[in-house]
Amino acid sequence: MSLNNEPIHIAVAESSLIIRSGMIVALKRMPGMKIHAVEVVSQDSLEDCIKMHTPDILIVNPSFNHHFNVGVFKEKYPDIKCLALLCSFMDQSMLSKYDDSFSVFDPIEIIASKIETLLKTEMEEDVISNEEEGSNQETLSSREKEIVVCVVKGMTNKEIADALYLSIHTVITHRRNITRKLQIHSPAGLTIYAIVNKLVDIKDVK
Repeated sequence: MSLNNEPIHIAVAESSLIIRSGMIVALKRMPGMKIHAVEVVSQDSLEDCIKMHTPDILIVNPSFNHHFNVGVFKEKYPDIKCLALLCSFMDQSMLSKYDDSFSVFDPIEIIASKIETLLKTEMEEDVISNEEEGSNQETLSSREKEIVVCVVKGMTNKEIADALYLSIHTVITHRRNITRKLQIHSPAGLTIYAIVNKLVDIKDVK
């Protein structure tokens, strides 16, 4: 997906007409982005919207439809990024399954930046997927080996993302692929793998 040439399809799920309409207007004014936005007023209209043209991003109030179950939605539609639209104070634990969030009080530049980041993450994951299709399932890519070394050294996902200039979502995707390929589900198991395959020296292990 191109941020400049191809239209970005966004669905806005919000029960308030004023907030929903205002969000649509704000999206269409974002500089450098060609956005096709659709208003969603109910769960049924959301399903209809997805059937007609699956959006790249769903901007949704966590209180939409009384309580929007983002976990169930992302299981059903894993390719749609979910951006929480905060109109009031919200417990951060309720936002853990969203890809990101923003407030109605945020300037348009912040919202544009978050949309751009989500789309870049999607493109990075598409690149990873394409690389996986052309590689042997049991063989780790160079990037995956780098991430294994970082994990063995005790680095967090954020530290790995910062060190390798990746998004946290991309690091998580790589780690999921590593687990699938190696069938190793713990840092201790990865440590043994890394030592046996000479990816790290024992002295480097935390």
